[in-house]
Amino acid sequence: MYNHKKCVAMLLAGGQGSRLKALTTKVAKPAVSFGAKYRIIDFTLSNCVNSSIDTVGVLTQYQPLILNEYLGNGAPWDLDRSFGGVHVLPPYQAKNKMEWYKGTANAIYQNINFIEKYHPDHVLILSGDHIYKMNYQEMLEEHIKTNADCTIAVLEVPIEEASRFGIMNTNEENRIVEFEEKPANPKSNKASMGIYIFKTDKLFKYLESDNNDPKSSNDFGKNIIPNMLNNNEIMMAYPFKGYWKDVGTINSLWEANQDLLGDKPNFDIYDPNWKIYSRNLGFEPQYISEDAVVSNSIIASGAKIYGTVINSVIGSNVYIGKGSIIKDSVIFMGSTIKPNAKISYSIVDENAIIYENAVIGLDKSLTDKITVIGRYYEVAKDSCIEAGANLDKEDL
Repeated sequence: MYNHKKCVAMLLAGGQGSRLKALTTKVAKPAVSFGAKYRIIDFTLSNCVNSSIDTVGVLTQYQPLILNEYLGNGAPWDLDRSFGGVHVLPPYQAKNKMEWYKGTANAIYQNINFIEKYHPDHVLILSGDHIYKMNYQEMLEEHIKTNADCTIAVLEVPIEEASRFGIMNTNEENRIVEFEEKPANPKSNKASMGIYIFKTDKLFKYLESDNNDPKSSNDFGKNIIPNMLNNNEIMMAYPFKGYWKDVGTINSLWEANQDLLGDKPNFDIYDPNWKIYSRNLGFEPQYISEDAVVSNSIIASGAKIYGTVINSVIGSNVYIGKGSIIKDSVIFMGSTIKPNAKISYSIVDENAIIYENAVIGLDKSLTDKITVIGRYYEVAKDSCIEAGANLDKEDL
């Protein structure tokens, strides 16, 4: 029937993202720039449209302005639908009470009315701060085939790192028999990716029960999943084999950008069979002068390069002046690097200005600390910024 969807997606995009330091002072984490021309949320939205999931609720809370403007009506991701499409879902006032989202489960609970509008058989829960390519339709088919009440995507991680994750212990049929949150002595290496598919009626049942429990943290990992397991619901693990990165820290964000580089990159954004959609800002073509040196780097449209760029990711409309050297760094869109500046092992946010002869960060071989320059920050002429500094315009 017309008012029925097989599956709708709910994309959690409201986290504060404090571990990204100056990059999230004014911007929600999913709206942080990535890969020269994208924002982090582009990857999850592109997964949805490539998987034929055409109804997506985006749950926002912290610093939503730029994210809301970026999403618009969803047209860049083919999500501008008359029935379905992308919808921004901030907390709202109901019954004379304004209530912030108290946890991941509570965020979904507060938007049950949105889900009910589409009468879906299944609900896909996603995070807006991961970089990966995944066919959710294949996961949904497996979820239906096994008659699961909940299916959780899992990624095998090195066993020595398993204690950092929520770990799913399964039987030979991939049915989850135990869930351990960051166990000291993990029994398996199947880490939860924070991607869930629920039967809608079961999801609503457990969200309602969770909301009525004053002791609950209102969280999927801490409450909903353990409660379903305790009640012997059919919980299945869906193994994922591809690239996946949680870019919630400065180091992981830098690493994920580096994973785009090389003739055979760890993460391929050039795959014609799985296009990554984003909002086209309409910049002119890039320009690289005859005196410039560019090696193993990505340069977005609108960038003008007169200096040296090595092992770096350069965003749209970035200007790099003559004599400047950018190495092992990520420069977000709209930033200006004046002549003879030197930037090493750093992330420079949007519309920053680095003046002449400034030195930012240290060579990667000399430090393990990534330097962060915040949005609109201006680094003075001839200044020297130490490795690991976190410069935010709000602190000026």
